[in-house]
Amino acid sequence: MNRATKSGLAAETHAKVNAKYSEEHAEEVLQWIQEVLKEDFSTSGDADNFYELLKDGQRLCRLINTLKPGSVKKIQTSSMAFKCMENINGFVTGAKACGVSDTEAFQTVDLWERQNLNSVVICLQALGRKGSNFGQPSIGPKEATKNVREFTDEQKKAGENVISLQYGSNKGASQTGMSFGNTRHM
Repeated sequence: MNRATKSGLAAETHAKVNAKYSEEHAEEVLQWIQEVLKEDFSTSGDADNFYELLKDGQRLCRLINTLKPGSVKKIQTSSMAFKCMENINGFVTGAKACGVSDTEAFQTVDLWERQNLNSVVICLQALGRKGSNFGQPSIGPKEATKNVREFTDEQKKAGENVISLQYGSNKGASQTGMSFGNTRHM
């Protein structure tokens, strides 16, 4: 990374973004990745360790291919910047295909340029919740399932006849006599 160090408002904003990073959440995500991939690596939630493990995108691509085989056709093994970014982008695309929403996904630069590691953790947590959908272990709270209700026409018509007292009543109250905007009489 050959970026100039941030200063002023940009530095303050970046510090706020970095302050949201949680080592506990990162550690939980790394343990989940280790369990799914059956690989041995340090699961320390330290930001440096998290970044070093995931920055080239290869481990992320193997993860997405384990959950949904064939998601990333070719995993780039080169350490050249654009090849690594291609891996990261392939992972993000695959994660979205697995059901991770756009709001939970991260931008390639968030990881590659270490701009926002917290958003990477959020994306991996979202993917981790979906693990059981793909026959793998999952992390975090179980996702809710749809509870669609069907009503018959008869039930819908019966609802129209109910006199709804929940709406309340103003008992004849009106705004007569209100005096907003009048001049002040001295």
